[in-house]
Amino acid sequence: MVFNEGMQIDTSTASSSGGGGGRLALGGGLGGLLIVVVAMFLGVDPGGIVSQQPLNTRDDVAPGFDLNQCKTGADANRFVQCRVVATGNSVDAVWKQLMPNRYTRPHMRLFSGQVSTGCGPASSDVGPFYCPVDKTAYFDTDFFQVLVTQFGSSGGPLAEEYVVAHEYGHHVQNLLGVLGRAQQGAQGAGGNGVRTELQADCYAGVWAHYASTVKQESTGVPYLQPLSDKDIQDALSAAASVGDDRIQQQATGHTNPESWTHGSSAERQKWFTTGYQTGDPNKCDTFSASDLG
Repeated sequence: MVFNEGMQIDTSTASSSGGGGGRLALGGGLGGLLIVVVAMFLGVDPGGIVSQQPLNTRDDVAPGFDLNQCKTGADANRFVQCRVVATGNSVDAVWKQLMPNRYTRPHMRLFSGQVSTGCGPASSDVGPFYCPVDKTAYFDTDFFQVLVTQFGSSGGPLAEEYVVAHEYGHHVQNLLGVLGRAQQGAQGAGGNGVRTELQADCYAGVWAHYASTVKQESTGVPYLQPLSDKDIQDALSAAASVGDDRIQQQATGHTNPESWTHGSSAERQKWFTTGYQTGDPNKCDTFSASDLG
């Protein structure tokens, strides 16, 4: 999915600020599955692993890359770091129209290795995640290559943009007051944790529905060019590659739905597609769905 070169990237919400203690209230959106795999072998709470990571005292943004280079859509098409920030701009614009009186922009932080967050210290092993305490989405852009090399995603820009839109989906849930349901009630395949993640997938699809039509207020230029069939396949491939069943099968040779945290490959694809085809956040009510698949 290509950004229009005339759009201007707003880096005002992308920074290296953060800190504070506490515990990660919600695991990584997509990349959190990386640490879940580790937790399955260790028999421990994945959230505990996150909170025990050594604190990183560095306070830089993705070492070796200066976000001041991110100025236009052309930069977003050239640099993955700029693409992440520009995608955040696009997602903000879509949700601002869908929730005109309720949406406030989250913060974004690009990091490498380890990072201090309002939810506690975390490492790149967690993958991308959202912290509701500081209302910040965290991204180590190396994760996108992990999706391809370790999880078999086809890659592509929309696969990366889907990851960003998913984490911003958690921010929407936070604003709506439903994010906390992830840790309430039953867990596993039909539990609220999975339903929370699938709703974020659906919200990512809602963003994709409007991504090429919502225009930037300052320039009047649409953020992105229309999606191609390959773009959609790339997003669906990314969703499938991080399904709980696929990761468990790859890691252990079998699946255990009782330990699922994000949903199966088919479920993740289904809910992204629901959001993309309808463009209606109300169709993303996974908590009321009797059949998630």
